[in-house]
Amino acid sequence: MSIADLLSTEPTVVTVGTPLLADALAAQGVAYEPVEWAPPPPGAEADLAALAAVPGRAAADRTAFERMAAVHPHLVGVTVASEAVGIGRHQLLHAGPPLTWDRASGPMRGGIIAALLYEGWADTPEEAEHVAATSLELSPCHHHHAVGPMAGIVSPSMPMWVLEDRDGRKAHCTLNEGLGKVLRYGAYEPSVIERLRWMEAELAPALTAALAQSGPIDVRAIIANMLAMGDEGHNRNRAATSMLFRALAPAMVRSGLPSDQVADALTFIDSNDHFFLNVGMPAGKLIGDAAEGIEGSGVVTAMARNGTDFGIRVSGTGDRWFTAPANVPDGLLLAGFTPEDANPDIGDSAITETVGLGGFAMATAPAIVQLVGGDTAYAMAATRLMYEITVGEHPTYTVPALGFRGLPTGIDVTRVVRTGEPPIINTGMAGKVAGTGQVGAGLVRPPMEIFVEATAALAALTTGTPS
Repeated sequence: MSIADLLSTEPTVVTVGTPLLADALAAQGVAYEPVEWAPPPPGAEADLAALAAVPGRAAADRTAFERMAAVHPHLVGVTVASEAVGIGRHQLLHAGPPLTWDRASGPMRGGIIAALLYEGWADTPEEAEHVAATSLELSPCHHHHAVGPMAGIVSPSMPMWVLEDRDGRKAHCTLNEGLGKVLRYGAYEPSVIERLRWMEAELAPALTAALAQSGPIDVRAIIANMLAMGDEGHNRNRAATSMLFRALAPAMVRSGLPSDQVADALTFIDSNDHFFLNVGMPAGKLIGDAAEGIEGSGVVTAMARNGTDFGIRVSGTGDRWFTAPANVPDGLLLAGFTPEDANPDIGDSAITETVGLGGFAMATAPAIVQLVGGDTAYAMAATRLMYEITVGEHPTYTVPALGFRGLPTGIDVTRVVRTGEPPIINTGMAGKVAGTGQVGAGLVRPPMEIFVEATAALAALTTGTPS
């Protein structure tokens, strides 16, 4: 900036703390920028100071960010879960950090019941509950290079997307069922099971045939374009789904499959604006996994919720989960439901926010506030705020409304603790009673204590001092 520019720029006053100064400036008509600030949580100051003094820690975070930004995911196929994630009879994957049946929430239990009925491991919901309580093995999707929305239940017969990056890493996710009464929201009525079986028998083969014709689909390009078209990649995927439809439809028509099967598959995709979500999520998994295992880095590689706990994993602390009770989202409810009907936060879909999409990208999708609450000013402010807790700006995923500034990417646990600002997540809400399904959508933040705990663990590992 030149001296002339400086002279022509009106000075800005930043106010912090008590409102006394801000009130005085407002009374004088002076422009100011209020900043909310609070000291770090008790006990965190020493950990923050210790990490700040470690040579090379900033470089470690930068390496994590650069690895995330370099990931170029492609959609390469559809396969059965037993092959993709290596599970068999009475084994299921679920969303979030590790969980047992006795601690599972209503929607998680409902999703498990649906999967047991779908696989034929139980004939009634009551029998399914008995199997779940006595002989079922549960494991997080994240432990198997996979992610799952909401309950995130994966059973052996379910078809899964296969995504791959240029380094050969793979990530998987089930196919999106649509909205309302669906397994991922904990519903298990007969129509839910019938839909899942149709997806296995008809939809998955159609997608497989289409991808055999089209070849790999560039998911990075779809994400970059959807951000310019009003999507944020978590609760708004209309543009991305349309682009995926355009990539698949001609190839599916040319595949030689029966015309009725092709028409049914394309009609299902066209009627489900969230169809791309289950492609964007494993793309996010690939991005997060690329940053794993960097000594000294406080970059978050996964955020996930199981309906009971909220958990994060951090680059420099290995496979450890840092968990605390999940919060209940605050937002808009479907007709007939009240806030008391909503379950605590659930799902692996916060992988989108982990890599700079979703709540971090709301400035690209102001229409999202019609679904999750707030207003367009809040959507812009949310994205701006997330720059304060991230390492860098994505070179490809940009925000047109902010002058094509790169999305805030690479959540740093120390910045979260220092600023007191947990990540902003926009999400669906599941009914807390098993079988209810979706009750709304809203905004939620992770509990601060998991970032404090992760910072302490990182400090102990990095400096060699007890945590």
